[in-house]
Amino acid sequence: MASFSHPTLPGLGALALAGFLLAGCAEPPEGDELPGAEPQEEQVEDDTVAIQEQYVDEVARTADETRVQEAFQRIEELEPWTMDNLVTITEIPAPPFMEDERAEWYLEALRDLGVDEAYRDEEGNVIAVREGTVGDRVLVVSAHLDTVFPEGTDVTVQFRGDTLYAPGVGDDSRGLAMLLTVLRAMNETEIRTEDDVWFVGTVGEEGLGDLRGVKHLFREGGPQIDAFISVDGGGDTRVLNQALGSRRYRITYQGPGGHSWGDFGMGNPAHALGRAIELFDQRAAEFVADGPRTSYNVGRIGGGTSVNSIPYEAWMEVDMRSIDQDRLAAIDALFVETVTEALEEQNRRTPDGPSLEVDVDMVGDRPSGEIDPGTPFVQRTLAAVAHFGFEPYLARASTDSNVPISMGIPAVTIGRGGAGGGAHSLDEWWLNEDGHLAIQRTLLLVVTEAGLAEEG
Repeated sequence: MASFSHPTLPGLGALALAGFLLAGCAEPPEGDELPGAEPQEEQVEDDTVAIQEQYVDEVARTADETRVQEAFQRIEELEPWTMDNLVTITEIPAPPFMEDERAEWYLEALRDLGVDEAYRDEEGNVIAVREGTVGDRVLVVSAHLDTVFPEGTDVTVQFRGDTLYAPGVGDDSRGLAMLLTVLRAMNETEIRTEDDVWFVGTVGEEGLGDLRGVKHLFREGGPQIDAFISVDGGGDTRVLNQALGSRRYRITYQGPGGHSWGDFGMGNPAHALGRAIELFDQRAAEFVADGPRTSYNVGRIGGGTSVNSIPYEAWMEVDMRSIDQDRLAAIDALFVETVTEALEEQNRRTPDGPSLEVDVDMVGDRPSGEIDPGTPFVQRTLAAVAHFGFEPYLARASTDSNVPISMGIPAVTIGRGGAGGGAHSLDEWWLNEDGHLAIQRTLLLVVTEAGLAEEG
């Protein structure tokens, strides 16, 4: 028989490191690291972006305001402080589902800087509220607290010249450090916004975390959030307004097991698994041959105890992605159908023995979607990038922004600046190469979108 589940996933940190970070797509322009959420998955949809003149002017007017210019200067003066925070954050372990220590430090850091309210929600997200003068809207600017690295990983930062090396130093410790500097610069230059601004550290962005933190933010009956910024991924030019959706499964065929000779003829979970892979590959290959881009991948397989034993279980982990939510649902249904069909075929081959069973566990569900490039929020983001002399481009990937994008809520993911590489590896590195520009750009976008309040 088949059993299906969509479980919560505490305690799967080691598995998060090992699996589900798959699928390669077009590379971005040279010098931009791919989104930290999932390396080597970004798609560049359009490298010629039209920015409407009204938003170029709006961003320029905001940037020319005296308080904003003072904040830009303060960000440059705070570079040593920002770097100290980056080292501190990086060296606080935050394995999947084990973000508490880092979250508590971050909560206190936000409180020390000064906000109207700061707390952790039921899912573990850190939320600091900076109230606006009007307060009719809420803008969230966020970075994620978790890393992909399991408990026990050495996260000590090593300096090799000016370059920082450590697991998670860029993804997303740098994003968290940037938010602290944006908040401090706004406070010290007395920048007030018309809208409320929330500074948020999310949990569960990586791997099997399955965006659980941001899903909680945007839950039914949750708080009003009108626009969302995620600081994640490298470079200064990418504006991610398109969400790459995915479905991920762990499939486990189970049987009694036995001796390869003495129990020959007993149902074999490994044979059922192989049959399922063959069936799915044949049908999925036809499915993805046309229509909106869709991919599938059997990323890991395992099971069995020895070469001369019929395994009592055999399992696989599967990743499916699509730019279109309906296509994602369709290939998902095709996959589950082949898993069940393989079970039935294998059981027909062993009519006299115990029947095999299969557990179908969905371990990841990230929605697809797209925010129109002409949306004012996306236009302001493009204009903010261009204001600092960069040529922006639009892209698609999987980040915290997937959730609001799928709901039609204006959302973007922007980069952490500087230079970096090795995301999700023990040799991850980051170099402060004009890193202040990314912080200034983030502040400019926040203030422009939330509305610069008048002085007094």
